[in-house]
Amino acid sequence: MPDLAIHTRDLTRDFGALRAVDGLSLDVPTGVIFGFLGPNGSGKTTTIRLLLGLLEPTAGVADVLGHDTRTDAGAIRERCGALLEHPGLYERMTAQDNLDFYARVWRLSSVERQARVRELLTGLDLWERRREIVGAWSRGMKQKLAVARTLLHRPALVFLDEPTAGLDPIAAAALREDLTALARREGVTVFLTTHNLAEAEKLCDLVGVINRGGLLAVGRPDELRSRAGSGRMEITGRGIDARIAALVHAQPAAASVELDDGKLTLRLRDGVDTAPVVALLVHEGVAIDEVRKGSADLEEAFMTLVGGEA
Repeated sequence: MPDLAIHTRDLTRDFGALRAVDGLSLDVPTGVIFGFLGPNGSGKTTTIRLLLGLLEPTAGVADVLGHDTRTDAGAIRERCGALLEHPGLYERMTAQDNLDFYARVWRLSSVERQARVRELLTGLDLWERRREIVGAWSRGMKQKLAVARTLLHRPALVFLDEPTAGLDPIAAAALREDLTALARREGVTVFLTTHNLAEAEKLCDLVGVINRGGLLAVGRPDELRSRAGSGRMEITGRGIDARIAALVHAQPAAASVELDDGKLTLRLRDGVDTAPVVALLVHEGVAIDEVRKGSADLEEAFMTLVGGEA
């Protein structure tokens, strides 16, 4: 299957009585950034370990880069990069020495090592700090260096498990930008796990949603957003209180209503007219300052999928 980086059918993994991955059938095309979304404990990390051949499946099959995970796991790991729970950095060494060490592990020649280390550090805006000891760096900078480590040997597929977890918003945004640029420049397929839905929406070409070990949906972010209905509506004004929120919630257009400091946020049902909502507020004496409508986001799509799970 030359156009697929990952192909699984009915992939299952049990830990005693616990089924961590439940009949996963998934196709990931080459060259995409694929987001694997789910809450903590949903089976994301176990899936990565199965795909890398670090765990044996209880049932089902998985093919990664044309190799069966049961019989050819070594070849898979040679052609993949992975950033899992730990960054794998030596904190008493410099950034340059860290990458040089791993480049030697991958048996790059001296000329290749020097060129590749410079290329990656430059692409991540770390070249000027290459001689600094990594232990003194921020978590965000360490994560950038860890991503560079996964790309040293020019893998065809990279697994990133919650790469921005624990980073402050500025560091997370910077890492997302770098990941996107690197993935495009390197032509690598990225399999990214996260429970940060806004992050997935910004980064990913395709997303899959997993919960309790089962795959709920796969598609482009806009396709999954369409499952959440026609979108949201925000209304601000004077006189909006709990009584008004209850009245709005009873309207056919409102799938859900949140009240926060005088602002109503409605998740809308698909194809239902919202004009009666505004008319109701005017009738009840609300002084409306602003009405804003927008499309559903990936978080709403995720909640719709998880909420509808049997």
